[in-house]
Amino acid sequence: MFDLDGKLFEIISRIGDLVLLNILFLICSIPVFTIGASTTALYSVTKKMAKNEEGYIAKSYFKAFKENFKQSTIMWLILLVIIAILSADLYIGNYIEKEPWRTFFKGGILLAWMIAMFVIIYSLTLQCTFENTIKNTMKNALIISLGHAPWSIVIVILTMSPFIALMQFGQYIAGELLAMMLIWFSGVAYINSFILNRIYKNYY
Repeated sequence: MFDLDGKLFEIISRIGDLVLLNILFLICSIPVFTIGASTTALYSVTKKMAKNEEGYIAKSYFKAFKENFKQSTIMWLILLVIIAILSADLYIGNYIEKEPWRTFFKGGILLAWMIAMFVIIYSLTLQCTFENTIKNTMKNALIISLGHAPWSIVIVILTMSPFIALMQFGQYIAGELLAMMLIWFSGVAYINSFILNRIYKNYY
């Protein structure tokens, strides 16, 4: 049980890697416009971790951050504008008085918002998986995510889980914020990476 090559130390080591990765992700995301590059770097490492192929965590993270910075940042900013517009439309939908028009309008916007989230996650993770242009990466992200819609929904829910938790269980905000600072984002990326590796292996 306490063998350095045993399962317990393997788990402790993996948790330590995820904590380090989470901290690196948060630090690199502080300017906001760098969230795209930091997310791509995060998944570049967790996808390797899911296949037990990771090397030095910090070195691998910053290497992926640097290599994918330009394309990931451009895609992130484009998709962030789309998400902002859809969120504004969703808010405006509350002022539509007549039914069923309000329900139809908000339902359509929610569907578009979900698809936009698909494209964000798949674009930033495809960026660290395949070499391609920004246009083709985003196009492939849409096609692949819709082709695996059930798994894509699971990935989006897991990705949004920190924010869902804050909205639904605000009374535990101190513990939730601590978890976010330590492991929540990298932990979610690690879980999602098992799903994404399984999906992407069909396209190699």
